[in-house]
Amino acid sequence: MKRLTLLSALLCTLYIVPLSLQAQVSYTSDTTCYVTVTYSGSSASIVVSSDIKDYITASVSGGHVTITSTASATFNEISYGLYGTTTDGSFTFNGTYKATMELYGVNITNPTGPAINLLCGKRIEISAKSGTESTLTDGTSTAVDAWKGALYCKGHIQFKGKGTLNVYGNYAHAIKAGEYIEVKNCTINVCSAVKDAINCNQYFAIESGVINLSGFGDDGIQVDLEANDTSAENTGNFTMTGGTINIDMSSASGESVKAEGTTSVASEASLNVSGTTGTEEVQSEAVQSAKMLREGRVLILHGDKLYTTIGNEIQ
Repeated sequence: MKRLTLLSALLCTLYIVPLSLQAQVSYTSDTTCYVTVTYSGSSASIVVSSDIKDYITASVSGGHVTITSTASATFNEISYGLYGTTTDGSFTFNGTYKATMELYGVNITNPTGPAINLLCGKRIEISAKSGTESTLTDGTSTAVDAWKGALYCKGHIQFKGKGTLNVYGNYAHAIKAGEYIEVKNCTINVCSAVKDAINCNQYFAIESGVINLSGFGDDGIQVDLEANDTSAENTGNFTMTGGTINIDMSSASGESVKAEGTTSVASEASLNVSGTTGTEEVQSEAVQSAKMLREGRVLILHGDKLYTTIGNEIQ
């Protein structure tokens, strides 16, 4: 009887483990090209719509989610909805085409790496959904590979939506993109960063929304030219056609805006720089940058020359 009881217990164990693992990734009958990721403490679960199950490879390790998508002739883009809270988790994505990340009040803390790690070199849309507030926090050290930001994207990012995104960069930058960044609505709060609050290559452009930057150690926004990139996007420009950027330089050692191309702030936009250190320069490598500014008051440092713009005049 004891042997039978032991055998029954072992059989139960063998069945329980596969079922538990399988429950982390499940499939629905929906045909919506949609993946739902839900975090809960130190665990996570994934639900994939049936029309894309053959094009999605998903895995979960505790609260750490890894998803890879492959190309299909029937659709061009998959949307990912992120929900819940994890104190030891992450979201890593790789794929061969564009994707949309929808943030529904998700809170991701990764003690040992980036909170969101987007390794796809295509356009990634990050949509902070209306009425929600999401928070991303990375770790402070690593024994393996360094990471570049709490929110990292190998390609280019478009921020959208009418929600709020808070980012804490405890290792390097808060937000880092290997290519350009565009902001079209939403509120972005960088609450801390060891290095730049926002760092990108090619260009940075905002047409609407609000960006609040504070608690960073180096530059507020840095825009670099990408080496060996001959594309039209690779300008190094910082452009504001609308929206508001508030930069608190209290803890910074660099510039509020540092661009290798031109710096342009339209009359419809508002760039506000403050800080007890008195460092309020907008540095641009292009000599003609100051001539592209219109209304508002912005300081531009080029070499050893400091330009102050008030309205359309350069002083």
